[in-house]
Amino acid sequence: MLTGTETGPVVEIRDGSVSIDGRPILRQIDLSVNAGQFLALLGANGSGKSTLVRACTGLRPLSSGTALLFGTALSNFRDWARIGFVPQRTSAAGGVPASVQEVVGSGRLSRRRLLRPASRSDRTAVREAIAAVGLSGREGDGIATLSGGEQQRVLIARALAGEPELLFLDEPMAGVDLAAQQSLAGVLGELKLKGTTVVLVAHELGALAPLVDRAVIMRDGRVIHDGDLPSDHELHDSLRESHHHLERPHDDHVPHVGSPLELRRSVRGDHE
Repeated sequence: MLTGTETGPVVEIRDGSVSIDGRPILRQIDLSVNAGQFLALLGANGSGKSTLVRACTGLRPLSSGTALLFGTALSNFRDWARIGFVPQRTSAAGGVPASVQEVVGSGRLSRRRLLRPASRSDRTAVREAIAAVGLSGREGDGIATLSGGEQQRVLIARALAGEPELLFLDEPMAGVDLAAQQSLAGVLGELKLKGTTVVLVAHELGALAPLVDRAVIMRDGRVIHDGDLPSDHELHDSLRESHHHLERPHDDHVPHVGSPLELRRSVRGDHE
């Protein structure tokens, strides 16, 4: 999975700030994530954690500071096949009739040359990704016929199909039942063993807590903790305090991403 050539952080934000309509959302963030690390980005709704993920991928441009992926400035980064992204609170259908197979298959597009048909490895990756999220046998089902939790699982499978070295997940367990959460924990555990770097945005960790190597907790656009995962009691208190500090949610201002191709276009549009 990993190239073995990385000598520094695969994700890095230096003195990063984001303002929207003159309102500060992120404030002087310094964050680096090393290859193979499983990082949980935690905080109450509106703390800025989703905005930070979008700043890491270029979907929300920094007002000041620097963002790098695999040691390359976002303005110059082009190797998007190495990145997987599961967006927050969005529909997999996107208003376009599509099957589970088609949506998950779109996760392989960044690994294929333009207009080339799917290869055997493409088909295998898609099949394994669908199985990993527990949707085998549902390949032909229309996305619009699935529940919200099932659509979220399709989005996760789409990201997995691309076999990313670096995977961002923004609240992947929202609307997903306990069995699916446990299944996701198993999938992410296998990715971690393979050396995949995971940045997980979450309000609660649940079954994913044992996978976390490092926890970053945000409050009002700032990092207030960076280190070991606190105990359940300490984490609950920290998130409760974060909630009391907020005037209104910040993350609702950020755009969603509907497909890996939108991710690539959005990043290029921000910097070119």
